[in-house]
Amino acid sequence: MLSGKLPFIGNLPGDISIKRDNFSFYFPLTTSILLSIVFSFIMWLINR
Repeated sequence: MLSGKLPFIGNLPGDISIKRDNFSFYFPLTTSILLSIVFSFIMWLINR
């Protein structure tokens, strides 16, 4: 969803992307961890 607006989202080292002839698999592992940390920090700031 955000990959068109933010070019680094989904292209970080650690994101898993497997492309074969008739199969493609993508799992944004590093992106998910980074977004989780940012979201947790924002929630911590709000609840302080």
